[in-house]
Amino acid sequence: MPNAIILSTGSYAPDRIVPNSYFDTLLGEDVSTWLEENVHIYERRWAAENQSTADLCIPAARQALERARLLPEDIDLLIIATDTPEFISPSTSSKVQYELGLVNAGTFDINTACAGFVTALDTGAKYIKSDAQYRHVMVIGAYAMSKYLNMSDKKTVTLFADGAGAVILKSEETTERGFLASQLITQGQYYGYMGIYAGGTYQPITPKVIENQDHLLKFVQKFPKELNPGMWSKMATDLTSRIGTTPDKVDHYFLTQININSIWETMDRLGVARERAHTVMHYYGYTGSACIPMAFDQAVSKGLVKRGELIVFIGSGGGLAFASAAFIY
Repeated sequence: MPNAIILSTGSYAPDRIVPNSYFDTLLGEDVSTWLEENVHIYERRWAAENQSTADLCIPAARQALERARLLPEDIDLLIIATDTPEFISPSTSSKVQYELGLVNAGTFDINTACAGFVTALDTGAKYIKSDAQYRHVMVIGAYAMSKYLNMSDKKTVTLFADGAGAVILKSEETTERGFLASQLITQGQYYGYMGIYAGGTYQPITPKVIENQDHLLKFVQKFPKELNPGMWSKMATDLTSRIGTTPDKVDHYFLTQININSIWETMDRLGVARERAHTVMHYYGYTGSACIPMAFDQAVSKGLVKRGELIVFIGSGGGLAFASAAFIY
């Protein structure tokens, strides 16, 4: 039976570097100290005015294709995870498919907010495992949240950033590596806590919406502090149990990069060294559905992740949506 193996990775961050000092001036107060001491973010990347989500996806995808030594026509399916889409309709993936020349690829987008990449990775793996026509599946997590930031809201403007990460999955007859297991969980009671709540059918764009800045990202209500560490550690424990191992046997964890303290607390709860959770928010900010593939690509590129190692991906995002997946790399 075929399995989905991780063949290659790629990532892209925009050229524009925004240091913490920018927000000290913008907001008229010292936010650098809090950002550096509490969330360990020193700078982030924002897209240029003329860059869109598709523009972030394309270089990440090309890098993954080059590293996989594949041609664009070798890709059978493209899945893009984003909640900052190119358009409300059609899909971001349709435009990226065309721009990349993926002439044989079907496409669709997934929006489970910042859990999107792991959800899409899970979906792509299952396409490969269930249908022999899918030999190569490209999965991209992309985020251009700087386009939706209220520049006077210090709760959001200092944290969110832009980027894209790509993974190519390959069908291979193997029991030695590849996809092992996954889990999706949603706690929908939190759907109104954080999001972009205007622009859809619930609240179409009007002059009043724009005046109230309801078309921009908002933290409406504070999430319980223990929510992510509690869910992430439970998902890691459940997932490893299902594949016949324990959390301490996992070589690398790639977790949503919104708060380093939540990542560390999760590692502590699992009894796993904090260093096994690779982080990239320090110089890229919080890149939502792109953060996990960007972190994974950096770790692979630096030689920190080696073939045969056990990897667990766990993402969480607005909704609240949670997704986990285990692979042998």
